[in-house]
Amino acid sequence: MQSLSARDRLEAALARIADASGEGARTCLTVYAEAARAAADAADARARVGVSLGPLDGAIVSLKDLFDVAGERTRAGSTALRDAAPATADAPVVRRLRAAGAVIVARTNMVEFAFSGVGQNPHYGTPGNPADRTRVPGGSSSGAAVAVADGMCEVAIGTDTGGSTRIPAALCGVVGFKPTQARVPTDGAFPLSYTLDSVGPIARTVAACAAADAVMAGDDAWTLEPAPLGNLRLGIPPGPPLSDLDETVSARFAAATAALERAGVRLSDERIPLLEDMGRVQARVSLSSIESYAIHRQLLALRADEYDPRVRARIEMGRDVPAADYIDMLRERARLVAAMDIRLSGLDALVLPTCPIVAPTTAEVASTEAFFARNARLLRNTAAANFYGLCSISLPLPRDGALPVGLMLIARAGEDRRLFQIAAAIERLFAL
Repeated sequence: MQSLSARDRLEAALARIADASGEGARTCLTVYAEAARAAADAADARARVGVSLGPLDGAIVSLKDLFDVAGERTRAGSTALRDAAPATADAPVVRRLRAAGAVIVARTNMVEFAFSGVGQNPHYGTPGNPADRTRVPGGSSSGAAVAVADGMCEVAIGTDTGGSTRIPAALCGVVGFKPTQARVPTDGAFPLSYTLDSVGPIARTVAACAAADAVMAGDDAWTLEPAPLGNLRLGIPPGPPLSDLDETVSARFAAATAALERAGVRLSDERIPLLEDMGRVQARVSLSSIESYAIHRQLLALRADEYDPRVRARIEMGRDVPAADYIDMLRERARLVAAMDIRLSGLDALVLPTCPIVAPTTAEVASTEAFFARNARLLRNTAAANFYGLCSISLPLPRDGALPVGLMLIARAGEDRRLFQIAAAIERLFAL
């Protein structure tokens, strides 16, 4: 899979992490230099005798700070868990990665408790966006995307509850994938929302994301062949998903859809009123706020003052919701998930901008009011895939020196491999 040895590639990654002029200190909260060297050397020894554990054997991989690693305290980007007991076992996805020969190099920074799309962390610092260090990286898997874009790892494992792999991937110019939730175990990952959490990879290529996804899902390795573009039918949902795009996103999305049409893709406007039902169901408060309050209520009683005030505010929005209302929301969501699956049955995927704006500057999210406004816009297009139980991927559009913009594909639940094939074809088109 790689031309250089695993050890050589690891040393390059460690050098990027250690570079005092870079973002390593804010990106990687724990670095496993010696353990990673041992794992890289083992991968190289296997390669010398023609033995491979699969496409991730020797790949340099990072973990979002909310995954359990045996013997270590799981911080989840917070200081409030400093007295938590160490994890007794690796999270299932971590075990699967190790078994596949992945070289785990570091734990990456994140939004505290994964509850924001902006990417800031007041406790451990915020890594600067690789395209412009004055801008935020996107979240909540902020360090994951920066680590990939800056060469600190080849694959970063994150989580996605409303866009947390796809948003930072889009803002940092890399690929981010959100699987069908049930495919990849979330056990051993500090939860935000039991209903909406999913575990997905960030990498520079679709193929790398597909390889990592297969390992974490417990699937057999498979050969990713791009889908023929001429056979694809992609739907563009007009209305809110395309409203209020900033100038850069609007221009790049228009150029991308024009390129798809020239390649023979059948594009159609697909009005989907169901998309607006997500807002109706969560008009009072989001499922994430309700479930996260249930998760945090005991810790908040002890250490509320240690939380990022913006994260705490979102969690506490779920405090006073009656159980009956929560159950009604879950039942209505289940009905809408089934209806959306039927609605998308005639399409290969939906296509839309991952985020309606480019990465905001740190100054643009300095005030609380501005922060929440930008956060809502960053999450606006991505959250639907989680709410409706779909799979989704964000691809970087050609940049020409401009700020990164992501193109998002959304497909039906269980169509993950097909979505990877479509994404690989579009990735190849944009690389020509």
